[in-house]
Amino acid sequence: MSPTWEKVFYFFTFITQGSSFLNPAAYAIMHRRHHAYADTVRDPHSPRYIKNIFEFNKRTFIEYRGLVNQLFHNKIRIADVPRWPTLEKIAELLPVRALFIFFYISIYWIFAPSPWYFFLIPLHILMGPIHGFIVNWFGHLIGYRNFKELKDNSKNTLPVDLLMMGELYQNNHHKTPNNRNFAHRWFEIDLGCLLASFLQKLNVIQLNKGL
Repeated sequence: MSPTWEKVFYFFTFITQGSSFLNPAAYAIMHRRHHAYADTVRDPHSPRYIKNIFEFNKRTFIEYRGLVNQLFHNKIRIADVPRWPTLEKIAELLPVRALFIFFYISIYWIFAPSPWYFFLIPLHILMGPIHGFIVNWFGHLIGYRNFKELKDNSKNTLPVDLLMMGELYQNNHHKTPNNRNFAHRWFEIDLGCLLASFLQKLNVIQLNKGL
């Protein structure tokens, strides 16, 4: 993306993730470590070694927070992912996260047709980590494998992945991690890839050749 478009998408990522905003650089580092040590004891999040979902999320949280602190103190550098230090610091402020939570609760309080809808509030507050949990837990625990020769335990959880926009094709992704299209078989649909192709036609993004 151009610097301008990058800032636009970065800002709207912050707005839409709100209280659960994840630092892109920290998450990128953690994701790369996951690929480097997939389903080994050095994997930041692997259901093969971490059987308890609470411990799974706890370890992921500790790993992520450690990377955020290192980035803020310039103890680790990463040049090939978007950075916006000012917005990153704002997003990490507890009053800012609390403001988003207050906004979510207010929307439900005003518009929810039934008190049962209030049970959805935690999903909005923690939607970033919940998304990461679904992909990294179920994507390495349940599903089928197109590439059984891989040494990790990656799986394609859903044959048609509309829920996570293609990210639950983890077995495909681990086979060719640099391929923007996570789909491999005829019935698999990667909505993220289709969206990237659409943005390319609008000249919003440029794709590297071969991806």
